[in-house]
Amino acid sequence: MDLVKPGDTIGFIGLGIMGKPMSENLIKAGFNLLVHNRTRTRADEILEMGAQWRDSPIQLARECDVLVTMLSDSLAVRDVVLGEKGISKGISKGGVVIDMSTISPKATMEISEKLGELNVSLIDAPVSGGVAGARQGSLSIMVGGDEDVFQLVVPALEAMGSDITYMGGSGSGQKTKLVNQIMVAVNQNGVAEALVFAEKAGLDPNKVIEACKGGGAGSFQLQNQGPRMIEGDYSPGFMVKHMEKDLGLVSETSEDIISPLPFTSLASQFYRALMAEGKSEYGTQAIHSVIRRLNSIEPN
Repeated sequence: MDLVKPGDTIGFIGLGIMGKPMSENLIKAGFNLLVHNRTRTRADEILEMGAQWRDSPIQLARECDVLVTMLSDSLAVRDVVLGEKGISKGISKGGVVIDMSTISPKATMEISEKLGELNVSLIDAPVSGGVAGARQGSLSIMVGGDEDVFQLVVPALEAMGSDITYMGGSGSGQKTKLVNQIMVAVNQNGVAEALVFAEKAGLDPNKVIEACKGGGAGSFQLQNQGPRMIEGDYSPGFMVKHMEKDLGLVSETSEDIISPLPFTSLASQFYRALMAEGKSEYGTQAIHSVIRRLNSIEPN
């Protein structure tokens, strides 16, 4: 396969809260796009931008040498890639699947092996940056797979992200994303707990953010999610259910490599509490509301 470049045709499967703006950025960058999604109506806007609809992953695969998937979990990726009407049933030898979902590293390596038997490459390229990063094309992309194949698809990745890092062989991108989620979850819990402590101690939480953001406690979570926590704005940039799923993958992988993760395990319980309250589609910053209740503070 030659270097992928604007003007080439790419298949895109999965037009959810992240996939839709990512696919839009591919069109804006000049790629021709064929798309498929489980729910057809979610494709309406991208079709108006010039993308073309196909009824199944196998149909896309028959027309594209490069396909991008952005799906909910390991089972969905396995079905779309290896299922009865999956990509593997239609893609030509030498083709490339770029999976940008966050899934199990073990599943990634298994899917990669199956595709390899067909002389098809899998690049695992999960992302960080939330909906805002997806819209702005500024996602951080963590890449695993064959490095030579990765180099061929860099122009497509650059249409969706501004920070693209090759991490190593198959599964390395997914493992890196799990590292990212450990840091996000623990830091987010710490920020929420600190802001509730500040409120209960009689401080103005907004002034606390101003006082701390430039020092050693400064972080994306403090500066970006902190004000939303204080305002009680729990609209999703990244949903609770997705964080819960990702931390489940962290737990699964930590068992495989025998890695104790005490802080991550505790942090995950707060997201699980939100799940139990029926708030799975709230933004992850809603963790603040759980800690407020633990401190006997009325919800804001």
